[in-house]
Amino acid sequence: MAEWSDRIARSNPLGLSATYACVNLIAGTIASLSATVFQADGDGVRREATRHPLYWLLKLDPNFDDSDYDFWEFLSASVELQGNGYARIDRNGAGRISAITPVSPIGMQVRRLSSGVVQYEWVEDGQTWLRSQESMLHIRGFGGDRLKGGSTLSMCASAFHSAMDTHSTASRMFANSALPSGVLSTETRLDGPQRAELESLLQDKFMGAMNAGRPMLLDGGLKWEALTITPEDAQLLDSRKFSGEEICRIFGVPPAMVGYGDKSSNWGTGKEADVLGFIKFTLRKRLRRMERALMKQLLTRAERQAGMTIEFNLEGLLRGDSAGRAAFYNIMVRIGLMTRNEARRLENLPPIPGGDVAMVQMQDVPLEAAVEQTGDE
Repeated sequence: MAEWSDRIARSNPLGLSATYACVNLIAGTIASLSATVFQADGDGVRREATRHPLYWLLKLDPNFDDSDYDFWEFLSASVELQGNGYARIDRNGAGRISAITPVSPIGMQVRRLSSGVVQYEWVEDGQTWLRSQESMLHIRGFGGDRLKGGSTLSMCASAFHSAMDTHSTASRMFANSALPSGVLSTETRLDGPQRAELESLLQDKFMGAMNAGRPMLLDGGLKWEALTITPEDAQLLDSRKFSGEEICRIFGVPPAMVGYGDKSSNWGTGKEADVLGFIKFTLRKRLRRMERALMKQLLTRAERQAGMTIEFNLEGLLRGDSAGRAAFYNIMVRIGLMTRNEARRLENLPPIPGGDVAMVQMQDVPLEAAVEQTGDE
């Protein structure tokens, strides 16, 4: 197992198409959402804490080099592949967080000192960095121990090892093996010039996409025999498909979302069920883990006790679904959980007069009027 883990670590696991697609899907989806700082007031109503120093760092500008999308994509991909996502926390003279810079998880050393403090050590651009836990953001993945999450590439090394062997075998077969589409045969022996003339004729008139389907005129006893894929080659292709689906299981991604699966799962209700399951069972637990790590390591205990939270907005997933957004806003406005102006604000539309009044479903009257009417009865 250790040998396989070393081999996986030395190679590029993203070279496997299924691994690339799964990590790209998860990391890209998380990066497309907004991490927002909320503050609850005395009535328990949560509002965006736009004046908090972390608000714009997490939502737009985490550091000098990265956008928020780049930052979250790198951090998410690190957790998926290496089981840990790290970021360096920089503070200004007043002690407030001024930048959060991602750090590669490869080669990161995490240890607990005798004082109980967790210490992080890594090398970047030839410079050795040493930081304590107060100056590091650390998102731990599934598995591992209390100091570090378990590396997906190490814990599932046998699956990646098998997939890489299958991929390598298939690549060598198609690169080095003679795989003609058919064979020309004759009972008479052909001399050198005749063989060369025949090969040149085949290449000039019948090879390439432009000559596909062109009829072949044969004389002199020549016969054409089409070749089909052998059972061994078919089994190899099935093995590659199985390896891809196994990698999808490791990352918790429905195969149809990364190009695997059958026709029934790639379209219609099957696709909708896959997307819903991906959000509920794959994406939500990852977002929950990240939210809790952000709150514990970036907010003070006093801020957490005062009702301040950090959450990702899953409504961003509705951005590409016009019908879904319309249905969502319609329900939220009609049951009084959202005003028309709140819905318009989410669509980057200006407010309208009277749009800040909560409405209920019966006749779309103001909620206060409905309550007063019920009281009078």
